[in-house]
Amino acid sequence: MSHRAFKNRLYAEFARLGSCLASDKRLELLDLLAQAPRHVEALAAETEMSVANVSQHLQALRQAKLVTAEKAGNRVVYRLAGDDVLDLWLTLRAAAERRLPEVRQLASDFGLASPGLGREALQQAIGSDNILVIDVRPAVEFASGHIPGALPVPIEELPARLDSLPKDRRIVAYCRGAYCLFADEAVALLREKGFDAVRVEGGWAEWRAEGRPQEG
Repeated sequence: MSHRAFKNRLYAEFARLGSCLASDKRLELLDLLAQAPRHVEALAAETEMSVANVSQHLQALRQAKLVTAEKAGNRVVYRLAGDDVLDLWLTLRAAAERRLPEVRQLASDFGLASPGLGREALQQAIGSDNILVIDVRPAVEFASGHIPGALPVPIEELPARLDSLPKDRRIVAYCRGAYCLFADEAVALLREKGFDAVRVEGGWAEWRAEGRPQEG
């Protein structure tokens, strides 16, 4: 095989991934699957897409070997094909943050708060009596994996559970990742009610990708 024939076929294979990732909807699906495996109906509800549309995107991701699927009763559950897929997604996102000012502008326009606590600082503080870590993601995501010692408080349940939270400890909230707004909403509500609250830098996706301690 000539060098040119080899290169033509090689870069065509690389382009399969690039082509698959050239879809905002598929990237959102990868972002959700980084939190927990899900079936098609759950992904459709999260993304506000039709089941048929989500199925088509998942098939494209599966053909590119970025997700896997397995039967669970009458449903098919999808998950990331490996930690390298999570790394790929976070690397793509980081490049967009550095190269595209529109990403930073969007974060500013939507009032994304500056993180109050770094992930390394949180890891060092795990188990301390001075803080309470709350995970404000949906329950299915907490069950799939979470920061050790975190208390599950899905964002929609937080208003009803304020009376059960301590005001003599700093409350550290985290959610899916750097661009998840659940933690911002939680911190805003907690501060309004007189709590000392901060959000974590990034969220579960970054914590998991860095190989930090996990439970679940």
